[in-house]
Amino acid sequence: MIFLPGFKSDMTGTKATALRDWCLRRGRAFTRFDYSGHGQSEGNFEDGTVGRWASDAIAVLDQVTQGPQILVGSSMGGWMALLVARARPARIAALVGIAAAPDFTEDLMWASYGEDVREILRRDGVYYEPSDYGEPYAISMRLIEEARDHLVLRAPLELPFPVRLIQGMRDPDVPWRTALRLAEHVSGDDVEVILVKGGDHRLSEPADIARLEAVLDALPGG
Repeated sequence: MIFLPGFKSDMTGTKATALRDWCLRRGRAFTRFDYSGHGQSEGNFEDGTVGRWASDAIAVLDQVTQGPQILVGSSMGGWMALLVARARPARIAALVGIAAAPDFTEDLMWASYGEDVREILRRDGVYYEPSDYGEPYAISMRLIEEARDHLVLRAPLELPFPVRLIQGMRDPDVPWRTALRLAEHVSGDDVEVILVKGGDHRLSEPADIARLEAVLDALPGG
């Protein structure tokens, strides 16, 4: 299993730790990592792009792991998981998205920005977006523009393995209909969407972790 964390998140969170323990109990290999500019990895966050972070994830798959992998992606990690799966479909056994946020730079950021914010980005190259999770996010125009080369919801997604999408309906960051849109784009039939009516974006409470573990246990070979 590989855990792919979210935007400006890292590999030390509750979900990553819970997944490590789940794998240990079942004698499975578990890999977690930080993208460049995140957590313990080198680099500046502001220099990062979707393509660079996806390349990090693909490199981890290629150089660190062996055999078929379950990809578990949280928020932006869900987008990264889709890009990894698209690049290396033969290596993927299943994909689990937790509040997956594919194409968020275009559909959730750029689309929601007023002309004032867009002008800041064009003029300064960076916009400091307030965050409920700590210091403001430095959103660069380069991030927005480069991400357009990696959008996944503009064409069918060939994912020939089980796909499970867990999404909170009270998620303030990713609208729950994003999970339905993603499910519609997956060409395979083994796709399930689990909507949690009271669920937030993090989905890291004990009940959320128990739900995630049940989803993993129910996967073929789980």
